[in-house]
Amino acid sequence: MLLEPGTQSLRMGANGQRCPTPSPPGSPGTPHDGCSIAPLTPSQSPQPALLRRSPPGQSPSLTAALAFQRSEARCQQTPSFAVVVAIDFGTTSSGYAFSFSSDPEAIHMMRKWEGGDPGVANQKTPTSLLLTPEGIFHSFGYTARDYYHDLDPEEARDWLYFEKFKMKIHSTSDLTMKTELEAVNGKKMQALEVFAHALRFFKQHAVQELKDQCPSLPERDAIRWVITVPAIWKQPAKQFMREAAYKAGLVSPENPEQLLIALEPEAASIYCRKLRLHQLIDLSCKPPANGLAPDHAIDSSFRQAREQLRRSRHSRTFLVESGVGELWSEMQAGDRYIVADCGGGTVDLTVHQIEKPQGTLKELYKASGGPYGAVGVDLAFEKLLCHIFGEDFIATFKAKRPAAWVDLTIAFEARKRAAAPSRASPLNISLPFSFIDFYRKHRGQNVETALKKSNVNFVKWSSQGMLRMSSEAMSELFQPTISQIIKHIDELLKKPEVQGIKFLFLVGGFAESAMLQRAVQAAFGPTCRVIIPQDVGLTILKGAVLFGLDPTIVRVRRSPLTYGVGVLNKFVEGKHPREKLLVKEGKNWCTDIFEKFVSVDQSVALGEVVQRSYCPARPGQRKTIINIYCCATDDVVYITDPGVRKCGTISLELEALGDAGSPARGRREIRTSMQFGDTEIKVTAMDISTSKTVRATIDFLSN
Repeated sequence: MLLEPGTQSLRMGANGQRCPTPSPPGSPGTPHDGCSIAPLTPSQSPQPALLRRSPPGQSPSLTAALAFQRSEARCQQTPSFAVVVAIDFGTTSSGYAFSFSSDPEAIHMMRKWEGGDPGVANQKTPTSLLLTPEGIFHSFGYTARDYYHDLDPEEARDWLYFEKFKMKIHSTSDLTMKTELEAVNGKKMQALEVFAHALRFFKQHAVQELKDQCPSLPERDAIRWVITVPAIWKQPAKQFMREAAYKAGLVSPENPEQLLIALEPEAASIYCRKLRLHQLIDLSCKPPANGLAPDHAIDSSFRQAREQLRRSRHSRTFLVESGVGELWSEMQAGDRYIVADCGGGTVDLTVHQIEKPQGTLKELYKASGGPYGAVGVDLAFEKLLCHIFGEDFIATFKAKRPAAWVDLTIAFEARKRAAAPSRASPLNISLPFSFIDFYRKHRGQNVETALKKSNVNFVKWSSQGMLRMSSEAMSELFQPTISQIIKHIDELLKKPEVQGIKFLFLVGGFAESAMLQRAVQAAFGPTCRVIIPQDVGLTILKGAVLFGLDPTIVRVRRSPLTYGVGVLNKFVEGKHPREKLLVKEGKNWCTDIFEKFVSVDQSVALGEVVQRSYCPARPGQRKTIINIYCCATDDVVYITDPGVRKCGTISLELEALGDAGSPARGRREIRTSMQFGDTEIKVTAMDISTSKTVRATIDFLSN
């Protein structure tokens, strides 16, 4: 989650108690539009029993108002839903699955998509979106890709084709509702529109299939939707997906609980709990006595498992255990494991511990990872082409012949999947005729000449119009990305909090790669069991359905950042810097002090809330805005410290004084409760004087 110290400021009154006052002009904590509020002191809190003791060495005035309250239930009561539909929105491929609440042990996969590639189990469809030149939705997935590929080259230049666009949301540091995406032809469109088009497509497909299966299903409020995102995504990116879902009509903003954001490695972890031994492949098999590496054993067992899975896929229904699977039954309370979700765009690592007897999961270390997905191999191939044919030529070809460029990437994708450490024969990648022809016209020479001049080792030219890549050449394309993954897992295993790991689960689409499997097995097989589910590419999707059926499975999470607000505090000579001194009504105050809500990597259980009480600065105030600040470290003192940034706002909409049921005069107290233990930060608020709920919203996209 992301928060940052906010718009609160405090001063001492004549009676020695705190009372609200605006921050001084120009202070980072200055409220918007004069909306000023202040936390109350513990003595003013109506629930002193909930207040937490200050940690040793910290001022009670900074922390006493922070209260953690564990709710009686593991989570708040939520409406019941007839069916859960999960959308695995991936960088390279996407799909949906669903399960009826009345039969939670059966997970139904989506209908077979139109199109598809030979030799590939088409359970998901490419994350490819095609819009007409006017920006109207045309198609998604294989249909979009193939239609765009078949367009006349001149006509294709006017159509908007988007692929692998999910990575933009991860890589954009200043993500807003107005962030734009670039289509293959260079035209730009608001990212929110693009994502909404894709989600609307999945909604229409899923709802139609549900109606066919269950005609009596109510139109509204019967479906709980789940959308998957990487665990390393920051709060603005998660909120962005939620806003796109609202725009797509999945749910209404008035019913936010109808949509859950699931973290991808968490979803995989939840599904792995259900697996039987025959549904797992153990990559940690020891080399035989003759010293030969077990490449062939791994390759053949994985192929065999995939074939078995393909044969059973005609039913499209997967049955899961009502309890936990055999592997989990063997595990003891406290056993720890890592889930490495290796997807198209990112690699996401989560560390979980099993809690028995209830079988819930506890996160041991904040989610980590980075942009080390399978797309890295594609970028390495593009870099190779730039080296051979020239960066300017590749850029021109992509702009002038976008459909042919897509054709080339499809050809590479098929060969990329065939790459394996044990493979000795070269892999042939077909160059589209338009590439060969365009190069000759553009450069005045043929591609074979360019290849010879480039002096690239291990890549030859075939007279049949193909690049012949040796196994060494293909390994070089994989190496940078795989090295990053190995390095990141290794660094995680060295953390003091992550000792005694028994299992490493390898999931996600990239985990199907024999190249990655072999590298992970070689690096970590000797220290822990490396496990891969048979249906590795669908693990997250099925786990997301299970998460939608029971969002309380992950009981404890870790805060990825330190969050808090900015306050004034009594100035202490020798402790506080002089430039922070503010003299107000004869009293000395220190400005910009960071008051923490939660610390980085702090354990927060589901149902625990951080409570703060505020009072409006003016009696008739109708709206209050609190700035939230965040930081990646725990040693922050001021909201002006390096690394601290404003990351969001909390808005409280108050009834006017004199409204029916509202206080006519006197001090008003607004108690806010913030949840940090869920996949998204949530805030609720109540007017203590009326016991009425105050409309409270939290926003991370308007900075």
